[in-house]
Amino acid sequence: MKIKNLIAAAYAPMHSDGSLNTAKIKDYSQFLINNKIAGVFMNGSTGDFASLSTEERKQITLAWSQNKSKDLYLIDHVGHTSLREAKELAMYAADKMDAIAVLAPYYFRLNKIEKLVEYCKEIAACAPNIPFYYYHIPVLSGANFNMQEFLKLAEDEIPNLAGIKFTNNNLIDYQHSKKVANDKFNILFGYDEIFLNSLPMGATGWVGSTYNQLAPLYYKIKELFEKGDMAAASELQVKAIRFVEILDSKGGFNGVGKGFMRVLGIDCGPSRFPHTTLTDADYKIIKEELDATGLADLFSK
Repeated sequence: MKIKNLIAAAYAPMHSDGSLNTAKIKDYSQFLINNKIAGVFMNGSTGDFASLSTEERKQITLAWSQNKSKDLYLIDHVGHTSLREAKELAMYAADKMDAIAVLAPYYFRLNKIEKLVEYCKEIAACAPNIPFYYYHIPVLSGANFNMQEFLKLAEDEIPNLAGIKFTNNNLIDYQHSKKVANDKFNILFGYDEIFLNSLPMGATGWVGSTYNQLAPLYYKIKELFEKGDMAAASELQVKAIRFVEILDSKGGFNGVGKGFMRVLGIDCGPSRFPHTTLTDADYKIIKEELDATGLADLFSK
């Protein structure tokens, strides 16, 4: 089954002291469903996975599984710098999630695409009965391999290979990846700032952090594109980019974006170091600035 529509890269809810607040996931889940989000990608970059312990990541996996809904497809990122830890996380997720994903090791980086296939194969085999996605995010992982080649090499090695979370602005590689094996694989586009650019290339599924806050805006972009109104669609894409730019300018998008969820009624708590955590007063100013750009009616509710 190919996942379609918007998938939110989920935040890791926390208490004010920085400990996990998994009880918040029930409300968070319903908030996403209310905004027509089709799935959740947890324990990823947006979810501060690199700042969480393996046990904390398991707690997040468990909490989402306990709030499972037919309206949300759950993908658990299980990647780790340690292959053993990644395999442990994959085995834990195997009977709880709809799918797992993994990015490449990002400290001792892989120097051959064959090593990436080997790494993915070992982890995918730990959850053989659910789909496996490779999480392609070379700007953070350093694994800047050709994804068309990866799919061709991995197709026969990983029986449960479902596709790629493609978080890169290389649209040529994206297009070629989609065409591998007669469009067999689900290539989920993961670069929010060029969402509109993915539409002419046939994108039907997307994973991103700003879908938490701006789902109505992206669905409107898609609607306008389908109607042929590229000018209006482009105008909305610019607003989405301004949202990222404004929040990023206040201390970094990851932390500030997470805190902005409070403005929308879902308090995901603070972010862990090195991300920034702002005050309610800061967000009042940010909200006013965002409203001035014409975003007031386009936020998730």
